[in-house]
Amino acid sequence: MQGSRFAFGPFVLDPDAGTLLRNDNPIAISHRGLKLLAALVGRPGEILAKTELMDAAWPGMAVEEGNLTVQIAQLRKLLGPSTGGGEWIATVPRVGYRFTGAVHRLSGMKRKTLLLPDKPSIAVLPFLNIGNDQEFFADGLTEDLITDLSRMPGLFVIARNSVFAYKGKALDVQRIAEELGVRYLLEGSARRAAGCVRVNAKLIDAVSGDHLWAERFDRSLDDIFAVQDEVTARIVEALLGRLRAPPPRNRPKNLEAYDLCVRGRKLMDDAPQAAEEAHLMLTRAISLDPDYAEAYRWLAVNHWMGWVHSGGPTESTRGIALQLARKAVAIDPNDAGCRWVLAYLLAYERNFAEADAQFAKAIELDPNEADTFAALSDITVLAGRIEEGLEHVRKAFRLNPFPAGWYYLALGQAQYAAGQYEAAVETLRHDETYRTSSLRFLAASLAQLGRLDEARAETALFLVANPDFSTAHWAMTEPFRDPATLEHFVDGFRKAGLP
Repeated sequence: MQGSRFAFGPFVLDPDAGTLLRNDNPIAISHRGLKLLAALVGRPGEILAKTELMDAAWPGMAVEEGNLTVQIAQLRKLLGPSTGGGEWIATVPRVGYRFTGAVHRLSGMKRKTLLLPDKPSIAVLPFLNIGNDQEFFADGLTEDLITDLSRMPGLFVIARNSVFAYKGKALDVQRIAEELGVRYLLEGSARRAAGCVRVNAKLIDAVSGDHLWAERFDRSLDDIFAVQDEVTARIVEALLGRLRAPPPRNRPKNLEAYDLCVRGRKLMDDAPQAAEEAHLMLTRAISLDPDYAEAYRWLAVNHWMGWVHSGGPTESTRGIALQLARKAVAIDPNDAGCRWVLAYLLAYERNFAEADAQFAKAIELDPNEADTFAALSDITVLAGRIEEGLEHVRKAFRLNPFPAGWYYLALGQAQYAAGQYEAAVETLRHDETYRTSSLRFLAASLAQLGRLDEARAETALFLVANPDFSTAHWAMTEPFRDPATLEHFVDGFRKAGLP
């Protein structure tokens, strides 16, 4: 299958590139769904046993059969009816599934790649953890190097979500660079033991395959942040030809607080139980290091996620989150992450002038912070500047090609606002965001397309997790600045049957 693409009906599947096209337009498909579809179209007409398909989608993992059922159902929704009006994927009772469509194999065709930016572009691959079980330490080092490099205005830097998609995988340097749309890759390893740390790092030109720079650092663990600064300086020197130091970052003074913050920020997008764990970790980090800006920032986000999981913001937690975000910015005014979190919360307080100023400052401090552009897209769309909002979220996806699920929510919301309902449906059925609060926008998009039965089914699913939702409360609490945009969303919600 290596190097092959598969055409069926209006679709072209490229398993190597991880893409599915409909009429030459890319459509969102989950990683598991793509693996299942590749297995099925690779052997059209054959019956594939459930165990075989589960091995294809979840290699080396023990999973329940229900996971396969859910993925097949989502694939059927994504593909729609076949050319003959039936289903592309037929169920063989008690055995497995069979792909029914005619498939043409397209060999030796070059897959599409992202265009390189007009400035040096780099991705920091997840550092390999060596010699102990503190894997989060290597992850934290990776994330901090990304942050340090992204603050350099002369560089284009891929966000952490996207590079961590390659964690634990065999690295094909040229292919990764093509998929991320960068020329340079940094890879390395970290060993932490007995109060010491060893960091190996090398900078690779993926076009030529040359190693531009490589070095090993042996330091006391107390010097880990100095090592980060030195690695960053060497990379900038290699790529830009000179050293240009951005404003200094607020570094933690307590390594246990640093470890807790690294672990806590990884739980931001998980379930409510994980959010509670993150809350405990971040609160402990602040108690150990009361001047650690990033811990305050993530604790503010943690309170915001608590609003999301509880169905909507409450006045007490709104005040706490805003206070924490202001504290983070006061401690480290040069941290773009702290700035955009504050900006986002200010928008929800209808303090639009200060919110806009904080967003602008965040972009000035770090033009590569993808989260800033994704969050700004949300606020901009609700202000009625829809094309501008679409541009912001497109930039977020370019900086973060494999993002967290809330990026798809932001994109789907913007597409709905622009009247791009088909595109919104495809976006909001992406596995990363489907079955979350984004279902309300999916239901509205389907309703605007006249697909009312599907819309009401998605509404019912949304209300299972959000039984107290009302359109009136949502309209009152969301930071709309444009009455026409608000009415457009309310119209879709009503047609979809939302209360």
